[in-house]
Amino acid sequence: MINQQIRDKEVRLIAADGTQLGIMSAKDAQHLADEKRLDLVKISPGAKPPVCKLMDYSKYKFDMQKKEKEARKKQKTITIKEIRLSPNIDTHDVQVKVKNALKFLKDGNKLKVSIRFRGRELGRADMALGIMHDFAEQVSEYGTIDKQPKVEARTMSMFIVPKA
Repeated sequence: MINQQIRDKEVRLIAADGTQLGIMSAKDAQHLADEKRLDLVKISPGAKPPVCKLMDYSKYKFDMQKKEKEARKKQKTITIKEIRLSPNIDTHDVQVKVKNALKFLKDGNKLKVSIRFRGRELGRADMALGIMHDFAEQVSEYGTIDKQPKVEARTMSMFIVPKA
């Protein structure tokens, strides 16, 4: 709440430089803010009496938006890239998938490796588990297993994260 939106009888007032001005009526605090050409901003409404501060509110909002923008710039977004294998994949096909996986891990992306079972392939889950472990071993230079291979419905999947 700012300026005329503050309807409390008494407020504890803090000056723009941070010094305490004491407890006074909201009207007196607003009058003081008008004299100094500043805004009266309620910063702690739950306190008894509520705490208000004299500040340039538009400059304060601008500074906060600037800080948020800087924080977003420094933030690193991690995307999940998926590589699909099959239970009867050939060795050369695995090498192509490993090459793509290494590229993803070098870029700093998280990797989801999945094997989709069709028909009676679900009976060969042990073979698929071997393929998963071989794949993880081949990319171990750039990534580590985050979640071990796990079968959910007709899909076996594991997650690999890039090494720091």
